[in-house]
Amino acid sequence: MTAIMKREFKAYFASPLGFAFLAIFYFFAGMFFYLSCLASNSPDISGVFGNLFVVCLLLIPMLTMRLISDDKKQKTDQLLFTSPTSLTKIVLGKFFGAYIMFLSAIAITALYAVIIMFAYAEFSFVAYFGNLTAMLTLGLALIAIGTFISSLTDSPVVAVIVTYASFLLILLFEMLTEVIKFEWFYNYIIVPLSINSRYSKFSQGIFELSNIVFFISVAVIFLFLTIRSLESKRWN
Repeated sequence: MTAIMKREFKAYFASPLGFAFLAIFYFFAGMFFYLSCLASNSPDISGVFGNLFVVCLLLIPMLTMRLISDDKKQKTDQLLFTSPTSLTKIVLGKFFGAYIMFLSAIAITALYAVIIMFAYAEFSFVAYFGNLTAMLTLGLALIAIGTFISSLTDSPVVAVIVTYASFLLILLFEMLTEVIKFEWFYNYIIVPLSINSRYSKFSQGIFELSNIVFFISVAVIFLFLTIRSLESKRWN
């Protein structure tokens, strides 16, 4: 699994994809940091993480679109099926390769925290680590969803389009309440399943363990579905 993870991570820098991902992420993260903290003279970094939610929805499909679909396109997926390594380790290796790339982008927030810590008298480590935890677990969920979608097609283009469409639904999920006027639907369907709502609580300073468990559970479910998807093709 470690060898696959390293190979996937290095593959991002074998093409402009990895550099483009980091450059775009750092650009928006820097802009949000300047507007939310430096320009407004505020030590509250929560606004940076709140805005990065949308950035993650826009950029993570770039990381996941080729994870498995490219193997199918290049007809190298048969090597996966005949490999002595289990499909679980293969999927996890690819998943964590993408996740390490995601961590490389998120790491810039540590620099912002240091800047705020020295520039302002007040800095909330609790708020920072709460938001960071939310971002890290959100990344787990979104990358797992993208990995699953990548396993369903042999076209990276189709994979990225479907992933974008799925993430758009995530972003607009709570807007269903404008169409469906049922309080029970909002309380028992919208609120429990809304990734946007759960993540936004962290940027508001509300740390709930159930939200962390939710993101991790979403990741586990979609990784399981990815493995099952590949297993079904192995036996066909």
